[in-house]
Amino acid sequence: MSASREHFSSKLGFILAAAGSAVGIGNIVGFPVNAAKNGGGAFLVMYAIFVFMICLPVMLAEMSVGRKTAKNPVGAYHALGGKSGPWHFAGLLGIITPFMIAVFYTVLTIWIFIYLIMSVTGNLDYLASADGFGNIINSPYLFLSMIAVGGLVGSILSLGVKDGIEKAAKIMMPALFIMLVCLVIFVLTLDNAMAGLEFYLIPDFSKITPQVINGAMSQAFFSLSLGMGILVTYGSYISKKTDIAGSAKLVAITDTSVAFIAGLMVLPAIFSFNPDVNTDKLSDSSVSMIFVFLPKIFLALQATVGYFVASLIASIFFLLVFFAALTSLVSIIEVPVSYLIDERKQPRKTALRNIFIFGGILAALATLSFGMVDFLTSLTSYGGKSKSLFDVIYDIFYDTILPLNGLLICLFVSYRWKKHNLNAELSEGNPGFGQSLMAKYVDFSLGTFIPLILAIIFINTVAKIFFGVDLIG
Repeated sequence: MSASREHFSSKLGFILAAAGSAVGIGNIVGFPVNAAKNGGGAFLVMYAIFVFMICLPVMLAEMSVGRKTAKNPVGAYHALGGKSGPWHFAGLLGIITPFMIAVFYTVLTIWIFIYLIMSVTGNLDYLASADGFGNIINSPYLFLSMIAVGGLVGSILSLGVKDGIEKAAKIMMPALFIMLVCLVIFVLTLDNAMAGLEFYLIPDFSKITPQVINGAMSQAFFSLSLGMGILVTYGSYISKKTDIAGSAKLVAITDTSVAFIAGLMVLPAIFSFNPDVNTDKLSDSSVSMIFVFLPKIFLALQATVGYFVASLIASIFFLLVFFAALTSLVSIIEVPVSYLIDERKQPRKTALRNIFIFGGILAALATLSFGMVDFLTSLTSYGGKSKSLFDVIYDIFYDTILPLNGLLICLFVSYRWKKHNLNAELSEGNPGFGQSLMAKYVDFSLGTFIPLILAIIFINTVAKIFFGVDLIG
């Protein structure tokens, strides 16, 4: 390990930073809605099983590869698997994927930033109007918002791992959790909130189908930032004294807890707003829920608490989602930045400048693809649907490539690096790990059924998105 490589200052700092990368928009809104549409409590049980039985071993693999090599995904694959062949390709995917994910995540983050500003300035009624969202995503103010968000992210990353990423996570993650709990307490006092709570927590096993199981697995995998290169990169910043297995469990518990608590906020709020809501017709899109449906719920609160308090509640919610988006964006961008620092020997500020220039151009083009530029709005078509530039980036690099990257890390650790080397690395900081039941399970699962499951998800995603054929549903 390079003696000069920067490390997280503590186990807590690493856990909060890794949890910050995992906790994002999907946790706050996407998870509760998916749970509501797919059996409530039954979905929660399946999600928890997948997190600890499928995702945790992949987390351990990514973190171990990162700490062993003290490098980014490209450097890690090169160090352990050689600089040519399929593992070189896997390393490149581990850099390109988060770079492109950062592009569309930036677009979502600047929308959230605008909604936050407008909530704080008393424009909740405009946000809840029929034309509010459509006007905002085609507003020239988006680019001012992009500069503001870029400035915040750049300021955090320019300070490095310990003084930037870790300190930001130590502030934003506890603040996020406190705001979430406060909103839950408030929402549960609303009329008919208990009906939403009952629907959310009581299992409906009749809704469990192969498609629902696939959805729970995908939600768990994506929620924990697997396949993005983040955990390889963050793993390279932790010391040999850190217990990777114990830290990974805490990250998984934190991420799952936030998602679960978010459900205690979103579902009771929806039922309070509309007691006769048909949850089967709720949008699968987190974007639709955040920017179209939830502002109407907040505005409806004015009947009982007044416009000012309703705007305050909306402001807290959008600040919560903004913090979740910001911590994820910081983690995602750190991966290609780490690559330029390690492999291209660029100073951190130069690496940041290069990533922000090229990523900013792509993010600006993706922003224009919601109607401002026709060519970008109707860029191509596949799966029987017209697709914008934003859609293409999302479909390829988030929905499709992530399970492939997860599959590749499993195969690499099991058949190239070898399982005994993984066990040796996991035993650093936890001498008894190699003899534990968990070690035996990780050894077996990473080389057998986990790659098979990820391969099925990848193949089905390609068939569904690009050819309109759902092989599982």
